[in-house]
Amino acid sequence: MLKKIWDKLLNKNEKPDEVEEKKQENQGGNEEENPERLELEEDMDLLDTNKVEENEHLAEEEELEVEEIPEDFEANEESFLQEIDEDEEIEVDVEMTAIEEEEIEEQVVDEATEKVSLFKRLKEGLSKTKKGITDKIDVLIKSYQKIDEELFEELEEILIGADIGVSTTMEVIEELKDTVKERKLVEPQEIKEILQEKLTIILNELSFTALNVEPSPSIILVVGVNGVGKTTSIGKIAHKLKKQGKKVVLAAGDTFRAAAIDQLKIWGDRVGVDVIKHQEGSDPAAVVYDAIQAAKARNVDVLICDTAGRLHNKKNLMNELGKVFKVVEREFPEASKEVLLVLDATTGQNAIQQAKTFKEVANISGLVLTKLDGTAKGGIVIAISKELNIPVKLIGVGEKMEDLQEFHSNTFVKALFGEE
Repeated sequence: MLKKIWDKLLNKNEKPDEVEEKKQENQGGNEEENPERLELEEDMDLLDTNKVEENEHLAEEEELEVEEIPEDFEANEESFLQEIDEDEEIEVDVEMTAIEEEEIEEQVVDEATEKVSLFKRLKEGLSKTKKGITDKIDVLIKSYQKIDEELFEELEEILIGADIGVSTTMEVIEELKDTVKERKLVEPQEIKEILQEKLTIILNELSFTALNVEPSPSIILVVGVNGVGKTTSIGKIAHKLKKQGKKVVLAAGDTFRAAAIDQLKIWGDRVGVDVIKHQEGSDPAAVVYDAIQAAKARNVDVLICDTAGRLHNKKNLMNELGKVFKVVEREFPEASKEVLLVLDATTGQNAIQQAKTFKEVANISGLVLTKLDGTAKGGIVIAISKELNIPVKLIGVGEKMEDLQEFHSNTFVKALFGEE
């Protein structure tokens, strides 16, 4: 558009008469022509006349456009061109803003869809626990016409049977009785709603905290006995962090369990992250040392270390983990640190005893509860939160990568009670 305006300004003084004179000069001296030639030229002149009229009409329109150009264009050419460039930049910015808004809307939709999908998987994973708790409560409530002591006794049995724990169950029952009395409730159906409130409050006492991987670099030490799903959890955590755009490296520090190193290597290949390993039977602290040096050299965001899972006695466990912790503090003091204890939810109250032992020898900062999809006693989540005062950070509700989910108390209770 700018070039068009400039060309008009340069050719503005050329008159139609001058153009016609040039045309006549080019045709000069050709008056003696044959009749057929003259007739043909007359036809051509007629066409030229029509074209001239058309061109004059276009010229008038173009002249109007030219009139819009400021009179001091030549004097302020640079300023004028800058204004045009700014206008064009504004148009580009508007287009880019529209594209960005569209991309943000698509991202929000994708995130909402992902949340719905994760909640659906959580509900499916907790289906056995739901049958062991809420479905039994539904049957119990339907069998009573009013709220009485016998109803509370049967409800107590259901909660203890779901591994919520005796002390936690007794506390919940007493609070239920007080609430029923305060609100003067008479319908058994109202008990379920109050129970849901109480369980949510218990879990909210330890509010959700994400994995401590900020700022980078960070190191996650994963501890737990053999067979709880420790190595699998490490692979899934690596997958989750890599999806967030973080550079992850794994350390095969469980050097005593047969095939533990190979299993972690398989997970590393599957996720697409490097694994630092030694031979079976090597010193776990030496593996962690080499992994820290590799993480520094490669500018890694998160280093996840597997550890030995032998729980033959507390003294040996303390010695093995103590050496690893000393190496981390000495070689990687600047790193954000997380110590995760992995527990098998299917072991129920035994998981609590394991947690108490590890808590005595290590500064556990978070829990990973695996295999919740394989038990009807998922109430262990509530018992652990209440008794150990350690936040549950991740829960495993299936075999797929996405089935290791962040633990949110409200979402957990909603899924447990079958809400949408």
